[in-house]
Amino acid sequence: MIKGCKICGIKDTYTLNYIINHPNPPKFIGFICNYPKSSRYIEFNSLKKLLSVKKNKSEFVAVLVKPNNEILEEIKNLPFDYYQLYDCTPDSIRNIKQKYQKKIITALTIKDETDVLKYKSFVDVTDVYLFDSKGYEKSQSFDHNLIKNIKLNKELMLAGNIKFDDNLKKYEKIANYLDLSGGLETSGLKDTSKINFFLNNLNKLKNET
Repeated sequence: MIKGCKICGIKDTYTLNYIINHPNPPKFIGFICNYPKSSRYIEFNSLKKLLSVKKNKSEFVAVLVKPNNEILEEIKNLPFDYYQLYDCTPDSIRNIKQKYQKKIITALTIKDETDVLKYKSFVDVTDVYLFDSKGYEKSQSFDHNLIKNIKLNKELMLAGNIKFDDNLKKYEKIANYLDLSGGLETSGLKDTSKINFFLNNLNKLKNET
């Protein structure tokens, strides 16, 4: 059952305020903290200014790819509720979780069933599993049927080229949360009309179930 969504890759105040104050705000808002290859990356000083807002009903997520101690120390006092971690071992996630007292979204990039089964190694350190494509910032797809029948004892978030106007019912039996970034953009920038359409559609679906 879909409970909500994450809107990822926010880097400007206008979009952030629009999302936070939307009648149907997302459960999670993600910020790319240490991956300069992404056009959605935001450097620390800009991030610090951007996050000086009231979150209202949303929770803030630091998206981190194999973070080193420097970035973890840099962001430790920012108002993040979750760290979303790519390319980390279970031990490194355990250390990060204990040291910084954050909830963890473990991001697994999927190409085939072998990648899916890696989730078993992270059971003890994960609060939410994110199943994503191999494309990282490129909004690529993967075969969602690969995760359709796995039984998790944690919540599942789904990413990978989900569009703002998709038929959301097709994700109902797969995910608890949908994670969108590129699917809410026009010419590489977040589009509030697409965000509005998606959030309202998601709210309709939640009210039906």
